[in-house]
Amino acid sequence: MSDRRRKIMIEPFRHTVQMTKDYADTTWKVLEEAIHKIQNHNASKLSFEELYRNAYNMVLHRFGDRLYAGLISTLTGHLQNIAAVVESTQGESFLKELKQRWEEHLKSTQMIRDILMYMDRTYVQQQKKTPVFSLGLDLWCEVVIRHRLISTRLRTILLDLVYRERTGEVIDKLLMKSITKMFTDLGEHVYKTDFEEPFLNASADFYKKEASEYLSSSDCPEYLRKAERRLQEENERVTSYLDPSSKENIIDVVQTELILNQMRTLVEMENSGEVALLEHDKYDDLQRMYNLFGRVNGGLDLIKEFMANHVKETGKQLVQDPERSKDPVGFVQGLLTLRDKYEEIIRQAFGDDKNFRNALNQAFEHFVNQNPRSPEYISLFIDEKLRKGIKDQSEVDLEAILDKVMTIFRFLQEKDVFEKYYKQHLAKRLLSGRSYSDDAERSLLVKLKTECGYQFTSKLESMFNDIKTSEDMMRDFKEFVQDGDVELGMDFSVQVLTTGSWPAQSTAQCHLPQEFENCCAEFQKFYLRARTGRRLTWQTNMGTSDIQGCFGNRKHLLVVSTYQACILLLFNNSERLSYREVAESTGIPHTELKRNLQSLACVKGKQVLMKEPMSREINDSDMFSVNDKFASKLFRVKIGTVTAQKETEPEKQETRQKVEEDRKPQIEAAIVRIMKARRTLDHNNIISEVTRQLAPRFNPNPSVIKKRIESLIEREFIERDQNDRRLYRYLA
Repeated sequence: MSDRRRKIMIEPFRHTVQMTKDYADTTWKVLEEAIHKIQNHNASKLSFEELYRNAYNMVLHRFGDRLYAGLISTLTGHLQNIAAVVESTQGESFLKELKQRWEEHLKSTQMIRDILMYMDRTYVQQQKKTPVFSLGLDLWCEVVIRHRLISTRLRTILLDLVYRERTGEVIDKLLMKSITKMFTDLGEHVYKTDFEEPFLNASADFYKKEASEYLSSSDCPEYLRKAERRLQEENERVTSYLDPSSKENIIDVVQTELILNQMRTLVEMENSGEVALLEHDKYDDLQRMYNLFGRVNGGLDLIKEFMANHVKETGKQLVQDPERSKDPVGFVQGLLTLRDKYEEIIRQAFGDDKNFRNALNQAFEHFVNQNPRSPEYISLFIDEKLRKGIKDQSEVDLEAILDKVMTIFRFLQEKDVFEKYYKQHLAKRLLSGRSYSDDAERSLLVKLKTECGYQFTSKLESMFNDIKTSEDMMRDFKEFVQDGDVELGMDFSVQVLTTGSWPAQSTAQCHLPQEFENCCAEFQKFYLRARTGRRLTWQTNMGTSDIQGCFGNRKHLLVVSTYQACILLLFNNSERLSYREVAESTGIPHTELKRNLQSLACVKGKQVLMKEPMSREINDSDMFSVNDKFASKLFRVKIGTVTAQKETEPEKQETRQKVEEDRKPQIEAAIVRIMKARRTLDHNNIISEVTRQLAPRFNPNPSVIKKRIESLIEREFIERDQNDRRLYRYLA
């Protein structure tokens, strides 16, 4: 065999065309007749090869224009006949006839396209004409769909079918889908212009009317359920027989008419609007409202606004309720309950939306600070929980309560006022040993430090350190007593407190019994032995004593305050004493003396003293004696001190004055820091900057800031500019 490979050449089919004068007309008549047969479903005997060759030759010999024009004329004539047939069809058969004719037209147009494929590939592209198949679609749209009698009738029937389905009737969805697909096959612009736009307009009218009917017959939850159901139906309608591109538009129509245009009316509905749903914890209905309103512009903002306003109003009533103000613990518990309620609503109904949480926080900050005693009441609530704990609950539960209280604490604008009260209450717990849990105390201290910084808690931490140091000191004191062979005659314990770290206390001294004086003298000797230059001031109003009392044949161990011990020990030498005699012998301030005598003589079940005449109030003329009939099931009886749980008005004024005094150096320090950094600053900017820096602790009054500026000018920390009196300069 030869290694040389032979190349095989395939020659194109060549058919000799006899060009005559009427070639184009003759050839076109053959093609036209074939097209008619195709359109009339009589194409079985046609030779498509011969038809293709004829079309090929016409284009090849430059008769493309004749071929293309003839095609348009033939298709148009045929479609005009179809339009007449469709238009004459009556009743429900109209759509079926249109569907059948459309499917036949598609099939015939595809066959015609195949015959004229060469024209499509050459002449149509060169002359920038519409391809054959697209031409068939365009002519169908122009001649049939937009026929003046068919167009309106078709639109009316389609919209009527949609209406009937919306009102509960069953329609032929497959037929509807075929018709809408016909529109999309004709082109997106045809679908939108001839069907979607009228469909959306009719839908808007339908839902506008339905919204009005719903509002007149339904409450808010029922309306929302109906709106939700309508949205689901429209979604299903798109899936069933509309083009997917219509989904967003029809949903927008439903949302606009049923939700956007009605949402304010819905939230304001009496007895069923948003306020009613919030009050009755209707989580499902609120969640439905949140989901539906979230679909439209401004919907969530409206819900959030109504929730915030309702919380503000509810909170305002709570903090301004005079009955609640009588019970500070109940006051704060009411705030916590209100907070828990709306936290749960936001979590369950509003998708834990941070914007709703921010609105809730702002609402709480708004009304919590409307009661000037909120800092005091929050401190009293914490004191109640840390002194007694929570019944049948663990330290973990206590920790959870404290975390909740801290959320309320964050809203306080006067945190320094809270600090003042908290320090007083903490001092009482530490000195009386009545704290429920040291871990809880320390944990709260960490929370306050995290929230407000080290300066806020530095003195509080010093108080804890003093208690620990005192415990160590008492062990040394006992060794000192034993080594010195000193007989105290009682168990004696002292807590040494650092002045400045603890709340300022009254220095009024009472007359201690001799037994107490001897113990105090021994401790003072021990303390000053290694700490020369220091001075001890005895705070007798803060101490406690355990004394044994005999009442007839019964003995009880009484746990009392130092003041109460001083009073009771007087009756070892006297059977009967007047109020004036007790006051003269003890030297206890009158306010404190009356409170302690009330505790000993007026508290049911703990009346170790008899008072004449018997009444709740202590008067200067009252007489007191030991109650020999006193009895208790317990051997150890704790006698509390009758105190006002919250401050009296004079005490409140005194605390406020102390707070104002404490603020002065803080304001001055802020001014100096700012001026040192900026060197020169005008009055308004100093005010705004000082306010911003001190906001975490309190809101300074501009007039107070102005006074502190004047004070700093007098002390030559800053000076006024000679040319501009509102401008200040820092003096190094």
